[in-house]
Amino acid sequence: MLAEMKATHVPARFPEIDVARGVAVVMMIVFHTAFDLRFLGLYHLEVSTGFFRLLALSTASLFLFIVGVSLSISAAYAKTRLTGREFVLKYVFRGAFIFALGLGITAVTWLVIPLSYVRFGILHLIGIAVMASPLYSRSGWKSLLTGAVFIALGPVMAGLSGGSWLLWSGIHPPAFSSVDYVPIFPWMGVVMVGVYAGSAIYPGGKRRAGSSPFTFPQLETLGSHSLAIYLAHQPIIIAVLLFISVVSGMAFAFPAG
Repeated sequence: MLAEMKATHVPARFPEIDVARGVAVVMMIVFHTAFDLRFLGLYHLEVSTGFFRLLALSTASLFLFIVGVSLSISAAYAKTRLTGREFVLKYVFRGAFIFALGLGITAVTWLVIPLSYVRFGILHLIGIAVMASPLYSRSGWKSLLTGAVFIALGPVMAGLSGGSWLLWSGIHPPAFSSVDYVPIFPWMGVVMVGVYAGSAIYPGGKRRAGSSPFTFPQLETLGSHSLAIYLAHQPIIIAVLLFISVVSGMAFAFPAG
């Protein structure tokens, strides 16, 4: 699930942001372990409803909110040091790189699970959000209002039926299935809300006077390497589960519906 969770380079790291991102990484690993147990047929867990569904939504929300916060801090720093063209290109190139990683996820999942492969997942969404961020990353409360509109339109778009070319928007065919689907409506709104929060908590991209950082070294380490962990964790989880199943004599079925 999700993601690069550093939207772009910031000149100074705020440990509490890495801690929050590290929490999201732990949540992601827990959910994907449960998902893979069911996917491999090793243990039946209901991951599409109830607790695990809430965990998946909370994980994606936290990752994307942090992307918005990081974009706000980075934009506040960059706007004083870059020309307008340099500012735009910085985020276009960074976002395009993340989107390309998302396309790599699309290719791999198409080969492994062609019926439910990732066509517009969290990396696709983050890539688009970063590329478009020069339009909103410095707008503060306007980002909050726009984000609320995106979130409110999410259920509306999800209730519409359309061709696969509209998947990015939240509109999808009736029989659509994907193991990771994070459309612009409503999820871009979560990023925009994060931008507003970043501008309020870190005005000008700086910590408010008198505030103290919150540290938790282990979570900071996870958070600062979230992209690498995102790309590597699923193969590792699956390999470990398959190894345990072979050693313990458990039967597995790949994939399990």
